[in-house]
Order: sequence, then C-alpha cells, then structure tokens
Amino acid sequence: MKKIIVGVDVGGTAIKMALITPDGELVAKTQEPTPVADGEDGVLQKIAEMTRVLLHKHGYALEQVSGIGVGIPGPIDAKDGIVMQAVNLHWTKPVFLKKKLEALTGRPVAVENDANAAALGEMWQGAGKGAQDLVLVTIGTGVGGGVILDGKIVHGMNGVGGEIGHITITPDSGALCNCGKKGCLETYASATAIIREGRLAAENGTSPYLASVLAENGKLGAKDVFEAAVAGDAAALSIADQVALYLGLALSHLAISLNPAKFVIGGGVAAAGDFLFSRIRDSFARFVPFTYVVEATGIVPATLGNDAGVYGAGWLIRSQMEE
Repeated sequence: MKKIIVGVDVGGTAIKMALITPDGELVAKTQEPTPVADGEDGVLQKIAEMTRVLLHKHGYALEQVSGIGVGIPGPIDAKDGIVMQAVNLHWTKPVFLKKKLEALTGRPVAVENDANAAALGEMWQGAGKGAQDLVLVTIGTGVGGGVILDGKIVHGMNGVGGEIGHITITPDSGALCNCGKKGCLETYASATAIIREGRLAAENGTSPYLASVLAENGKLGAKDVFEAAVAGDAAALSIADQVALYLGLALSHLAISLNPAKFVIGGGVAAAGDFLFSRIRDSFARFVPFTYVVEATGIVPATLGNDAGVYGAGWLIRSQMEE
C-alpha cells in the first residue's frame, strides 16, 4: 500500500498542510484560516477536517497515512506531543495535541516547534540538504532559529535550544527586547530593528532616500532600507553593515560551540541576497579564529520559503519510519 505523510504548519493566521511522499516529494498542499476564536479543540478539528478533505481530493485513504506531523508556534514537549503554550493561538495552558489529534484522526501524530520544523524542512529538502549538522536562522519580526546536530533537533533542558535571537550582542546597551533585557541579537538584526533604524535615519535627515520613501508611502519596510543601501545611501549602508556585523558575530559564537556544516538564513530579510550575505560572511570570518572552519562552513539563504514548515513537519514522521 502506497504511503503518504501529512505535514501541517499551524500559524496564528493560517493552517498550511501538505501531502508528502516518504522520499520528499510534495504531492499537494492547501491552507485555510486558523480558527483561533474556536479554541484548541476548534483548531484541532480543523486540522482533522483539512486532512480528510485533502486526502480524499487526491485519492488517498486515511489508512495510507504514515502519520501527521505538526509544527506549531511555542514551546513544545516533543516527546509527549504537548504544546506548553502558544501565545499566537491564545493557548495559555498545556494542550495535549498529539493525544487529541490522534483521537480525531486515528493516525500517529508528532509535534514540534514551528521554527524547529522549518529547520528540519531545510535539512530534508532545502538549502541544508545533505547536512546533518546545521543551524537555521529566521529573520522576520524577530530572530528565531533551530539547531540540528546529527540530524536531530536540539531542544535543551527547557526547550529553548535555538532561541538565537536572544544571544546577547551588547551587554550594557541597545534597545529593549521583548524578552525584557537589552542587547539581544533580535534588537539589532530583525526586520523590526532594521525598520526602526531606517525610520530614525529618515526622520533625522541622514537618509534623504528613506525620507522620500517614508513621505511617499507613509511607512518603511526592511526591503526599503536594503534597496537604499544598494543604491549607495550612506545611512542605509551603515544599517546594513551593522546587521551583518552582529549576525556574523552571533554565528561565530554558534560555529565555535556547535561547528555546523551550514547556517541557513531565512525570513524576509534574507531576500536582500548576496548584498547582505557577503557582508555576513565577512563578519563571520572576522570573528572565527580558525580559517578551516570559516572555509568549510556554508552561510546560505533558505530555499523552501513558506513550505519549510510543512516539509519539516513531514520529516517528523519520515524520521520515525526509519527507526
């Protein structure tokens, strides 16, 4: 009987789902709004319903499903499939996701944090393909990530392994982070930080380019700042150089402690391309003392985009099939 895997990426606004073969081919995908207002049971019932509909549409029976992998935002007890809390879903107490979804579908379920799932996806079928030791850095509103060693996610004692955005970059200064302390990487290298600095440059007159964009659009994006930098705007270049400096510094710390084969960088900021990546690599080389480590370590853009999460959720099941 031909087997299929269901990969699910649950976000605060949408539930993405894919059917994936055991060899990593994405057969079909769909997405629907997350019924956050219906609580945990409503979300799980929606996942079960979407699973049945997608399987039927593409000619698969429930019995052909090897399992359902779920990536979800928030701290996870991966062993027992418990979501400790999920702020974006308004889940304030532990949710026994594995147990409940297995009861709804009759199929095995595996659960992982969404950033960790994205890391697994990039390892399986993305920019990290072929690497068993890699770090995913996601740069968006904040800075997140996932650490994979020997093909397995590093959760740590309390499940905070991979919280790269909260590496301290400047111990006694910097903007206040949402975690409550100053100096976090997230306050220097996130899209939020880039926009903050770009707006400041526009408003204080040091960047005529960004002032013009702000006046025309009423807002700025990280993309605007990088476009200004590429165009030669001095203030924007300074912002881009600072982002690269601190990212390279953070990656150097991780390289010395973990020695991954690849750093895979995803999120909207990664779309800045080689303009940003060449600067990150230069900064990385400045801070890593071993030339052979610098030369052997890849710093590359993620390739799966919004599909990373469903691929990684699928890998949770695929890895169990090998055991």
